[in-house]
Amino acid sequence: MNIVVVEDEFLIADMLVVSLEEAGHQVRAAAHGAAALQLIREQTPDLVITDFMMPLMTGLELAEALKADTQLRKLPILLVSGAQGAIARDRQDLFDLVLDKPYRLDTILDAVEQLGGQTKG
Repeated sequence: MNIVVVEDEFLIADMLVVSLEEAGHQVRAAAHGAAALQLIREQTPDLVITDFMMPLMTGLELAEALKADTQLRKLPILLVSGAQGAIARDRQDLFDLVLDKPYRLDTILDAVEQLGGQTKG
């Protein structure tokens, strides 16, 4: 599965990228939503994993931009958030799944498999 990870905290992004690659996925990373939007438009992934609070474009703004694009609106979005999980859960039209930080690595890998199955169906 091709995945874009959007996370402004380098250590978290690196851990996610390495873990997802070890699980057999192809992963590209972006430090904020604006960079991610460009990556996604260049080569549409199967899944986006995004943080909420980031500079330039938040995870919420990224999700809104993706859902407004007719070619990208069905792209599954997994939000991982430290403090804004409740806000995201109120926007089920934008996010397919919301995980709170800190999360266990196996939890996010399970979520990736769950959401990846949606893209194949």
